[in-house]
Amino acid sequence: PVTKPALTEEELFLAKSLDQINQEKPLAMIHFDYDKYAIRADARTVLEGNAAWLKKFRTAKILVEGHCDERGTEDYNLALGEKRAKSAYDYLVSLGIPAERMKTISYGKSQPIDMGKDEAAWQRNRRGQFVVIEK
Repeated sequence: PVTKPALTEEELFLAKSLDQINQEKPLAMIHFDYDKYAIRADARTVLEGNAAWLKKFRTAKILVEGHCDERGTEDYNLALGEKRAKSAYDYLVSLGIPAERMKTISYGKSQPIDMGKDEAAWQRNRRGQFVVIEK
């Protein structure tokens, strides 16, 4: 009997919906220090992993989201979230990811992932997230 060749990783990727891809979370989030948008040492490793994934799936395009904790005004946090998204975007560009494959957005403090009112919750909310928007 003739056996069909197994699908490649890219074919498997292209067969999935964007929802399926994003539910699998192929791109890890990074975190930021309070009131900062500099890429931390621990985030560099994460971004290097994200860049490797993007280099493997060369057709994928992503949205780089900047998020903040609940402290500060909405305007302040929208501006800070934009700086966070831009710093992650710039770091990915420095790792060889073409700028035209990425867009940025700031959600400020409007999308917390932890509703707690303490430093641990705020730390989780100060983040950069990566969403695949095109395959």
